[in-house]
Amino acid sequence: MTMPTESSLPIEVLLVEDDPGDVLMTQEAFDEHKVRNKLNVVHDGEEALSYLRREGDFADAPRPDLILLDLNLPRVDGREVLQVIKNDEDLRRIPVVVLTTSQADEDILRSYSLHANAYVTKPVDFDEFVRVIRRIDDFFVSVARLPDR
Repeated sequence: MTMPTESSLPIEVLLVEDDPGDVLMTQEAFDEHKVRNKLNVVHDGEEALSYLRREGDFADAPRPDLILLDLNLPRVDGREVLQVIKNDEDLRRIPVVVLTTSQADEDILRSYSLHANAYVTKPVDFDEFVRVIRRIDDFFVSVARLPDR
């Protein structure tokens, strides 16, 4: 019997997404491809910050190993969320993949200036969306080494 390797252990993923359709597609992508990682979802930037700080309803929230962050969020914009994460000594080690519909050069440049780990434009087609989620998962689970929680 082989012991699970560090890279084969499930990781905690935080999806910060306000579009119910995109949340559903991400959940289906995880389910369809047997992604074992735990997907936690918050629907706006304010919830994301509360989740990460373990405040209020999120007092017992698990520490994410990876954040999938939409940019265009209500209450607190995704760009602000990214800036807060990357300026916080305790949170900045968590990889953040900006997963958004925006293809604007200024959003790409600003996201990388704020130290996003990757910028991915969401495909509209479901099958392609599933492939993108699978690639992100493959990279961060099988290729990259994530910091310990």
